[in-house]
Amino acid sequence: MGMSLQLVDRLVPGANLESYIQAASRIPVLSVDEERELSERLYYEGDVEAARHLVLSHLRFVIHIARSYSGYGLAQADLIQEGNVGLMKAVKRFNPEYGVRLVSFAVHWIKAEIHEFILRNWRIVKVATTKAQRKLFFNLRSQKKKLAWLSHDELNAVAKDLGVEPRVVREMEGRLSSHDTSFDGPTDDDEDSAYQAPAYYLEDRRGDPAVQLENSDWSEDSNGRLMQALSTLDERSQDILRERWLTEGKSTLHELADKYGISAERIRQLEKNAMKKIKAQMTEAA
Repeated sequence: MGMSLQLVDRLVPGANLESYIQAASRIPVLSVDEERELSERLYYEGDVEAARHLVLSHLRFVIHIARSYSGYGLAQADLIQEGNVGLMKAVKRFNPEYGVRLVSFAVHWIKAEIHEFILRNWRIVKVATTKAQRKLFFNLRSQKKKLAWLSHDELNAVAKDLGVEPRVVREMEGRLSSHDTSFDGPTDDDEDSAYQAPAYYLEDRRGDPAVQLENSDWSEDSNGRLMQALSTLDERSQDILRERWLTEGKSTLHELADKYGISAERIRQLEKNAMKKIKAQMTEAA
């Protein structure tokens, strides 16, 4: 079941992206039982080989997600690599007792890493979002020797050299000449110009006393209904829910199974039934 380190080393997206994709697609998809076995070995025993196998078997899924971000004009290999980082973080944090497949849990971590990578490269994304625009951007930057705007003749000459319409050169020149705006504004701005910075006119509704009061009332009401619903359960069901969801150091199904002398599956059933009763009670009280 294990895979060699040499295979892991080869499965890094780089210059030969197509070979990487083909290699990743050849790794078998795990069955439900295989995935759960590997997840439990990692979660309960810290088995590094199990973690490696889980990561490798989900590389094809990262490629699928990364392809959906191709419109941002960033290298596909970079997007895949960032997605792989998210996959590894997800595998490290995955609890097999969640009752879901790893892919459902990992998709959020994969997308989060790709989103962060796109934001870190926002400048080039904003300036040129297609392959043709990126080519024009870099060529124009190298050909434009002065800070002033191109004259009519210069504009036509650059357009001819690059094989594009003059209007495209003018549009890209505008993007090239633009600059990012600071959220807070420059520190040396005078009082009048400082208030033009976004920090002074973008409203944060979290500071609104009415919103704070509404959130506080909602939280207090929800907690009250939860405690009331919890009190209708038998003592064992109450203890299971508290140990599983309402304490900082959450107990596992196996720990509670040992405590009550029953199977982990029975604990899971009791937890599920208790959650249904809690939900019904809270819905009626709302």
